[in-house]
Amino acid sequence: MSTTRPCSPGDRGPESGDGGASGVSAAGATPVDGGASGDAASPDGASLAPTGRQARRLSFEGESGVVPLARDFARQALYAWGWLPAASADRRAAAEDVLLVVSELVTNACLHAEGPDELRISCDNKVLRIEVSDRGAGQPAPRTPHRAGRPGGHGMFIVQRLCLDWGVVRTPGVAGKTVWAELGAPA
Repeated sequence: MSTTRPCSPGDRGPESGDGGASGVSAAGATPVDGGASGDAASPDGASLAPTGRQARRLSFEGESGVVPLARDFARQALYAWGWLPAASADRRAAAEDVLLVVSELVTNACLHAEGPDELRISCDNKVLRIEVSDRGAGQPAPRTPHRAGRPGGHGMFIVQRLCLDWGVVRTPGVAGKTVWAELGAPA
């Protein structure tokens, strides 16, 4: 787990541009994947996970209650991409891990970085990537030594434990950063 590497091995870094966004599905929410049209269905009509890279973005500009807003946005993406409804306990746990990581990253931006600017979630067949952009100058890191009984300060430790990898991207000359985390797609 890394806080110094700007992106995971072989990754291009944070999503850039709108990737041909087809429109806005909710206040500030943009499906970059073209929305539900990229979803596939089985012969019996059940939704299957879409193929290729899917991405969605949510702007927090002018929003309040951003943590529940972010969780609802992430949950909608998980439904659209076939992670939910979960067919097994393992798939349900994978979806809950995504929602927890979204909550932790957005909460950290609220507490330590003047609030989040944008949430981006993207998924392919193997990895789901969460990115939260903010204007803060701080560097997120798990509190060490980690003491389970101490209140507060567990957010990045949780992210570190649940994710395949995570890190921070900074653009030279631009205020703020993007904190990203990647989780494995359910089998």
